[in-house]
Amino acid sequence: MYLAIREMRFAKGRYALIATIMVLVSFLVLFVTGLAQGLAYDNAASIKNMAATHFVLEQDSNHRFTRSQVNQDQLEQSRSVVGQDNAEPLGVKMTTVSPADDTKKIDVTLFMVNPEGWLAPTVTEGVSIADQKDGQVVVDQKLSESGVTIGTILVDQASGTEWTVGGFVENESFSHSPVVFLNEQEWLALQGSSRTSPDTAGNNASSSYNAIAIKDAGEKVDSLSAAVPNAEVITKSEAVSAIPGYKEEQGSLLMMIAFLFVISAFVLAVFFYVITIQKTSQFGILKAIGTRNAYLAGSVSLQVLLLSVASLVISVLLVRLFESILPASMPFQLGLSTLALTCILFVIMSMAGSLFSVWKVTKIDALDAIGRTAA
Repeated sequence: MYLAIREMRFAKGRYALIATIMVLVSFLVLFVTGLAQGLAYDNAASIKNMAATHFVLEQDSNHRFTRSQVNQDQLEQSRSVVGQDNAEPLGVKMTTVSPADDTKKIDVTLFMVNPEGWLAPTVTEGVSIADQKDGQVVVDQKLSESGVTIGTILVDQASGTEWTVGGFVENESFSHSPVVFLNEQEWLALQGSSRTSPDTAGNNASSSYNAIAIKDAGEKVDSLSAAVPNAEVITKSEAVSAIPGYKEEQGSLLMMIAFLFVISAFVLAVFFYVITIQKTSQFGILKAIGTRNAYLAGSVSLQVLLLSVASLVISVLLVRLFESILPASMPFQLGLSTLALTCILFVIMSMAGSLFSVWKVTKIDALDAIGRTAA
């Protein structure tokens, strides 16, 4: 430790340059990681926020809510297995709405939930969905950026149905679009207005949902699959992964993060390898007076460890600063667990990059190094 710190204090400029590069690389790793987590959450926040652990979808729907249709009979069959209070209907429909007094079009996702059930969101402003009057809905706070306020009338572009905004919720989005929560009565009315056949326009018996949300299924999952015909039971994580564009988006970002880790390891390896070569004669003299390989290798490894930890501390502070000034339109999320895991991986990759230098130190021949110095 003495040798490592003494050398870093002596060559401040050299190690400051390496530290600066490590700060930039580690900051980029943390920032892209936070961006990936933020985009993942924004893409599926409403599903992730649900207390559901499983979902019942139509068979061969590719785990996608918008391709699935389940009916009241399947809901009752699910409840008979997991319990009356552990299964809730869920409707999902992507559409476009416009404020009644504006031509602006806003892409949203409609979620039908039971106002009295555990899928109902917590309202941050206005009236909860359970206390809504006919024709009222609860919307995500992001719609306020488009000028939507409590009392604004939203018009569905597809069906012409009108809803009055009665409350706001936070962090409720699906496929990067804000969610509008409807009760079952509004959902049935929307289904009726969407039908083109006058013979079925008022037939509520044929109304359907997109999924059945299940919680506390435990060991009843297999029984649930057998009890509900023409349906499949999937986990929440499977439902999230099936959201259009989710896997592709996360795959690209994770590949970028992986390459950043590899690049940081190589950059650090090259810098320390060059420094080690420049110090060949000094290492040779130290070996000649009896310094062990383990001590010299430990000195190099300690320098890498100190630089990586110091750069991470600075990078975390910079990331938190940038997080506080980022616009709301740029989703960013870096929780403590993700932050800790990313930092640990960065240190591991940095230490792995130092192995080239450690190997070089152990291979230095004392007599050869001294001979070159004398020459």
